Amino acid sequence: MATPGTQYMMQAGLAAGMSATQGMHSPRPNPVDPHLSDPISMLPSDLKPDSKSRITLRSVNAWAKLKSVGLTFVDTAQSYGDGESERICGTPFRACDSFVVQTKWLSTPDMTNTCIQAGGPKSKLEDSLSRLQLDYVDIYLVHGPIHPIKISTVAKGMADCMIKMADELAKHGVPLSVCQCEYSIVRRLHEVSGLTRECRKRSICFQGFASLAQGRLSGKYSRSNEPQRRRRFSSHPMHVLEPTANVLKTIAEERSVPVPAVGLNYSIMKGVLPLVGVRDARQAEQDMQALGWRLTEDEIKQIQGVSLQGSRFSLMQHG
Repeated sequence: MATPGTQYMMQAGLAAGMSATQGMHSPRPNPVDPHLSDPISMLPSDLKPDSKSRITLRSVNAWAKLKSVGLTFVDTAQSYGDGESERICGTPFRACDSFVVQTKWLSTPDMTNTCIQAGGPKSKLEDSLSRLQLDYVDIYLVHGPIHPIKISTVAKGMADCMIKMADELAKHGVPLSVCQCEYSIVRRLHEVSGLTRECRKRSICFQGFASLAQGRLSGKYSRSNEPQRRRRFSSHPMHVLEPTANVLKTIAEERSVPVPAVGLNYSIMKGVLPLVGVRDARQAEQDMQALGWRLTEDEIKQIQGVSLQGSRFSLMQHG
């Protein structure tokens, strides 16, 4: 079963001001050096992403709306709600086999991982499959990875860790297909550090979680309406993000699309598969409008002019 209290332990740290990528949040966010940016767009110039677009991996109302246009990729994990997320997801899976399901093994040293060592991932996967009511999942990730010893002992930074993992998996004939890190307009660290480029080089799908900075890039919040304290990923006070939010709002109005669609389209243009939480049908409809068009080079430059880099934090080992 999922480690009891894991989510609450992580949320306590986030609420105290910590971040998955930044340690304690800095009151002086760092802008992105334009010389470190990837090209304006990583997609072929004639490609407009739509609901039929698919990444290539080597080897309820909201559900219904997403499924109706073919958006059936689901990301979850054993630690989300201490397993409750997997149980919730398992309900629609019973009646439909068209979903692509991704879940994660939490590598913290709990009783299972400590006692049975290399058998930990398999044991935890069996528990996840039971909650998901599935015989298998399409993608299984290492969640974190959080390790009880120094990151320097595990790898020389996340990029090196990823490369070493790929080489080790190759010995067993298993390709490393996915790398998931935080990525958004206000967290471009993995782009400027070269991790996204290394993923493309190795045909590894780079997934970006917190693609809308936990709602901070959705148009929902402002300096007079701050997000809840527990939503600390991509965390900056809203007055710091006002220039970014204003640019997204202007582009959204000019294009007659919701603000979230602009932020998600930006990630797609950068070759990132954005992951976004959907709480209801309205949010699903907003997010779906990120497809079928592409930001212009000038619009991307406007966004990058108000983007932030973020910085790494070794405890969570996201980069």
